[in-house]
Formats: sequence, structure tokens, C-alpha cells
Amino acid sequence: MLTLDRFLPYRLSVASNAVSARIAQSYRKRFDLKVPEWRLVAILAEHEQMTPQEIGRAGELDKITVSRAAAALIDRGLVAQHRNPGDGRSHFLSLTRSGR
Repeated sequence: MLTLDRFLPYRLSVASNAVSARIAQSYRKRFDLKVPEWRLVAILAEHEQMTPQEIGRAGELDKITVSRAAAALIDRGLVAQHRNPGDGRSHFLSLTRSGR
């Protein structure tokens, strides 16, 4: 019989969510960022620029979540969006000076 409290994947998921919630609480108070937004900022902080698809893979975020977080951060001037010269259908995201 499966007991969730003894099932390691479940316990890891609960621990991950708890840590994420605490970090989110801190970043919301200090920077007014939601969880997907601070994840996007953290991912971009390690890279010069990335496509939304790359960000989604790096942060295990779905396309809609990345899109909404990016839009909110662009509106706030924390992220810049520019065309991908190699692919006219996609674009790159990068942190602005304020986003850094």
C-alpha cells in the first residue's frame, strides 16, 4: 500500500513547493514578483538572452506561464524583448539594467 508521507517523490515535491513559496513570499515583498516572474528573472540572470521556449525548458514552465511572466516583466521594464534575427517567428528575452 502506498503511503504518501513515505513516498520520496511526493515528499520532494512538497519540500520544493514549500521552499518556492518562502522564496516567493520574500521576492513578492521585496520586488513585487510572483513565482514564475522570479524564476524567469533568475534564469535570465545566468544567460545573456534566451527564447521563451528555452526559458520554459530551463525552468520547467509551460508556454503560457512564460508568456504571462515575460509580459508582466516587460511592462515593468525589467525584461526586454527583441527579434531573433535567425528566426523571424521567435524573439529573445533579456534582463534590462533595472532587471539585473
